[in-house]
Amino acid sequence: MSAHRLPAYEYTVAQVALTDLTKVFDDGTVAVDRVSFDVADGEFVVLVGPSGCGKSTTLRLIAGLEEPSAGAIAIDGRVVNDVPPKERDIAMVFQNYALYPHLTVYENLAFGLRMQRLPRRQIADRVGGAAALLGLEGLMERRPKALSGGERQRVALGRALVRQPKVFLFDEPLSNLDARLRVQMRAELIRLQAELAATVIYVTHDQIEAMTMGSRIVVLQGGRVQQIGSPMTLYENPANRFVAGFIGSPAMNFVEGYLTGNDQGGVFVEQEERWRLPLPPALLPPSGEEGGRRGVTLGIRPEDVELATAGDVNVLEARVEVVEPLGYDTLVTCREGPWLLVARAGPGFTRSLGSPVGLRLDPHRVRLFASGSGERLVAGRAPGPVPGEGS
Repeated sequence: MSAHRLPAYEYTVAQVALTDLTKVFDDGTVAVDRVSFDVADGEFVVLVGPSGCGKSTTLRLIAGLEEPSAGAIAIDGRVVNDVPPKERDIAMVFQNYALYPHLTVYENLAFGLRMQRLPRRQIADRVGGAAALLGLEGLMERRPKALSGGERQRVALGRALVRQPKVFLFDEPLSNLDARLRVQMRAELIRLQAELAATVIYVTHDQIEAMTMGSRIVVLQGGRVQQIGSPMTLYENPANRFVAGFIGSPAMNFVEGYLTGNDQGGVFVEQEERWRLPLPPALLPPSGEEGGRRGVTLGIRPEDVELATAGDVNVLEARVEVVEPLGYDTLVTCREGPWLLVARAGPGFTRSLGSPVGLRLDPHRVRLFASGSGERLVAGRAPGPVPGEGS
């Protein structure tokens, strides 16, 4: 793409604040349940979660395409609950591009500006600047049917850029692109946001997109905020089992079991008592009664599960179930009783399916979660939300 910049227009960025935002549909479905978060001027915030978690509905509420059932939406300090979409100074880019098929690229880019009755010269400057920024200069006379998926997405993005809105809203804009083009467009969106210092709220179900694009991530599930924080905060200090399992690729391994011992030292025992893992005191939450037994879920990421070598202690004996060579790395799924654990091995891993393998779990990288609520268990503190960023 071209490295040209937009002409020196004044982009007005704005803060967005949601307070106890709620949306209940006519059939009683609670799509958004008391969602609250702030987006600072020029910040890139990503809403992420599985299908049906409320992320797109939240975006549509901000845009004014849905009416909230309760709560407040403020843009630049002004509550806009009753403000029509066209007066909120927001531009939204959809998954399906929504281009006019009978118009050329130039006409698609200029359409909204013509509806605003801007001077022809100003329209030409804005469209030309967006085209240069997005590498569309050679496509201006084509119609959408003559464009590739990536080119159509650039036109949809350009149509938002030329409006110079306060806030950009993106609703899974890359989901129709192939894997290679998604990576390319991801990089371009990051560059554009940094260059324009624009306020962006971006919705995706893809946690890799969320991790690589957002300065902060809002994780949603069942219409509720599970955690808010930087990508590494969510990765290293998930508030609960849902966040731990959703953020990270491959997903975190989970094993059900219980803890024995006390605050001075403890052991995780797998549910069927087939294996045990001593844990450092710094990892253990308050034990309550001396020597008590507490049901917990152990979580550990694949990169913290290594293939054992001679002399290793506390080795878990398992069997190879699936081998996924990735070139630079190999993912090995191993079974021990009812549990499947994914480990990262080097590119030279050659063991056949069903062969025995020893696994060594790094006890210092274990995360513990309450068996019932799924809340993270933290050393020195009773179960509850993890303190600090994102709580």
